Amino acid sequence: MKKILQVCAIDISVDGLLKPLVLESMRQGYVVHNACTDTGRFAQLEQQGLTMRNVPIDRKISLISNLKSLFRLYRLMKTEKYEIVHVHTPVAAILGRVAAKLAGAKHIIYTAHGFYFHDGMSQVAYRVFYGLEKFFAKYFTDWLLLQSREDYELSLDHRFTSSDRIMHLGNGVDVRNKFNMQRLDPNRLATLKEQFGIAHGDIVFSFIGRFVKEKGVLELLEAFTRLRSCRPRVKLLMIGDVLQSERDQETRLRIEEQLKGPGIIAPGYRKDIPDLLALSDVFVLPSYREGLPRSIIEAMAMGKPVIATNIRGCREEVIQGENGLLVKKGNSAELFDSMLELADDGIKREVFGRNGRQMAEAMFDESVVISNQIRLFDALCFPDKSLEVGQRVNHVGTEPAPRSTLPK
Repeated sequence: MKKILQVCAIDISVDGLLKPLVLESMRQGYVVHNACTDTGRFAQLEQQGLTMRNVPIDRKISLISNLKSLFRLYRLMKTEKYEIVHVHTPVAAILGRVAAKLAGAKHIIYTAHGFYFHDGMSQVAYRVFYGLEKFFAKYFTDWLLLQSREDYELSLDHRFTSSDRIMHLGNGVDVRNKFNMQRLDPNRLATLKEQFGIAHGDIVFSFIGRFVKEKGVLELLEAFTRLRSCRPRVKLLMIGDVLQSERDQETRLRIEEQLKGPGIIAPGYRKDIPDLLALSDVFVLPSYREGLPRSIIEAMAMGKPVIATNIRGCREEVIQGENGLLVKKGNSAELFDSMLELADDGIKREVFGRNGRQMAEAMFDESVVISNQIRLFDALCFPDKSLEVGQRVNHVGTEPAPRSTLPK
């Protein structure tokens, strides 16, 4: 049986991002191992049938720690002799690819969930991270998979690697079953409303993600506090956690204090995302950088209007005035204006939400994304099979990605 190693920084990424692909790969007959840091979810994931390998990986550049991770990954790869090493998340992706090269892995795949360099960086920082991404794509990557259309086009234009080894993957969720309003239990939703103190007539804004500065959490809390002062029936559902391991501890403490404010509901890390989105009237993601955020797709699939920053990834999913509103990054005043606009306009919320659901069904179906990856795995592991990869349903405002053909 062919073996695949999935590498990322922490088990949260396996649980929240990679699990559907891992489970489908296993159903197709692959042996899949997942190497990452155990932050407390290993036992749960193993109960669901996943094979977890605890390899502590820092999410920042730390020479000694990174070298230790590199050695552990190398040792694991040499022992298990994986057919494919598939890496994710910035630091883990670099360490995983270097280890795979040293271990003689046959095929190295890197899925860029969003390049780390972005327009808001200083010119020096941008050049450094751009250079790192391009160097490792060219010399340590056999296949480069991009979730963001903008990342995909940049990779082609700047020749990160051979064009026939670059694939526009996209992103998606289970729009048919999991993220579908018609599939939810009304009694469960009523119980949650009572539990969270959401009354008839309240307007609920929601956020999903890590509570960190680069997710725009400070601007969101500031805009909501201002909105609450003039619209007392609004509430903010903050779904996620403040991780103790975050580098900016001052910001972490500031966020923790602001989460105690009136009208803010912070239930922590949750698995019942469809139910919580069903309670929401508007989804907000004011990030500084993204790849192609799954949380926006989840909100769209649940028929919710979206407010997001006008950045790479978000603007591929949110079309201004059609399924939501786009605001400037780091601008709490503009975020407030958009939140106020949707708080006061129920018809606009309904139209945006309906449009979003239609777009999610047509363009962001998880089964298509997973199928393309499985077909790539099949072609690499069974080279006698011909395969065309890079096929993808159209994204909003884009044409289908060109097809790349794997050699037989």
